Amino acid sequence: MGLREKLQKATPKDVRQAIRSGEFTSDTAGLGGGYLQGNLAIMPAEYATDFLRFCQRNPKPCPLVGVSETGDPFLPTLGDDIDIRTDVPQYKIFKKGELIEQVTDIRDHWRDDLVTFVLGCSFSFEDALMAEGIEVRHITQCKTVPMFRTNIQTVKAGPFHGEVVVSMRSMSVSDAIRAIEITSRFQQAHGAPIHFGDPAAIGIKDVNKPDFGDPTEIKDGEVPVFWACGVTPQVAITNAKPSLCITHAPGHMLISDIRGADQGRITI
Repeated sequence: MGLREKLQKATPKDVRQAIRSGEFTSDTAGLGGGYLQGNLAIMPAEYATDFLRFCQRNPKPCPLVGVSETGDPFLPTLGDDIDIRTDVPQYKIFKKGELIEQVTDIRDHWRDDLVTFVLGCSFSFEDALMAEGIEVRHITQCKTVPMFRTNIQTVKAGPFHGEVVVSMRSMSVSDAIRAIEITSRFQQAHGAPIHFGDPAAIGIKDVNKPDFGDPTEIKDGEVPVFWACGVTPQVAITNAKPSLCITHAPGHMLISDIRGADQGRITI
């Protein structure tokens, strides 16, 4: 049994331990079944109020599920012994909006003025889709979910602004309708899709060339279904150009100890 197959049956804490030790550094799709996964944005406290407003004004792509104390790398509201410096498989380091490094551990980058924001992730509802017999193809094909920039604009807050990013899963029309019903319960994980059908209607020129992640097969008779995506803040961050910002690498999420991610919005 390979490591991924082993971790698919592991508890969130055991998955985080494998990540913390450096044993697992890949994407987290298909892991932590039934538990909330989270996107990551870490920045100096001077930017935190504007970013909080950005999340509040754009709850579909930025469903806020956790905020740390300033300088505290631990997130007790999301799980036991979560250390945000080590418990995400891969991180992206931005300085003044420019990506300078991608790493598997940010202890050397940690500062006492940093605030961590965790945003719900669509990986959280994929277990529910598969339980209903709906194929999640990037998991089947062992790929990172395809993600695309759109022509849909976020609501600006301070320096944070930009287009909405979406994740795509293709399925039959009947499965798409069922997926809308299922994911509408997951309000803290982007909820129902924001579009399905013609990609050009939301500014996507080629559905086989994602801006982030990997292309996946779209079979005859299937339609692409698009959910708002937590990579959206990374676009806003490149526009805002904060002195420092640390995010997850697309597809490489924090797995929390929060169960039942379809039970309504989490109280911060």
